[in-house]
Amino acid sequence: MRFAQPRPGAPARRVLRPTSGTVILIVSGVVALWLLVDAAVRAGGLEMLRLAPWILLAVWGVYVALYSPHVAYDRDGVLVQNYLRRTWIPWSRVADIDMRWQLQFALTGGTTVVAYGGPVAGRPGRAARAARDAGRVPAWMRDVGDLRDAWQASDSAASGTGALTRSWDVPGLLAFGVLVVAAAASALSVA
Repeated sequence: MRFAQPRPGAPARRVLRPTSGTVILIVSGVVALWLLVDAAVRAGGLEMLRLAPWILLAVWGVYVALYSPHVAYDRDGVLVQNYLRRTWIPWSRVADIDMRWQLQFALTGGTTVVAYGGPVAGRPGRAARAARDAGRVPAWMRDVGDLRDAWQASDSAASGTGALTRSWDVPGLLAFGVLVVAAAASALSVA
């Protein structure tokens, strides 16, 4: 499931993630930092430490819901991460790549893997704007085109033949566990 070192001349690993998730994570991190600094100034360091796990749990929720979902691909296959669940799909198992509301991978066994992160087809714009921008290709179409090109250019012998692999986002789950323990310790320290 790990990405191999690209062979010379081969395209490197590419990650498709909505820009809005990155922006919202940065904004929520700045707000969390501001809240923690404000708590330290107004109530002291001990009270700030008691509040920190709860604020960081909210930032963790933003991370999991908006930043973590993504699609990453290289010459061997594609990694689809939906929230805390990861699915590695070798190119040899992909039958088709389609865009509905989200990116969908039709597999050779007849199942479909939907990617919650990655390119998203936006709603159609106004007719006047569409006519003005007729020569402009939307970013999601370029991303899907690049993904399809990587799939079609993959060498079936080197495309990571085998079954798809599902796993959990272990670092994300460990961070959640640490935050839950810290929040419990914070709640017990008040009593």
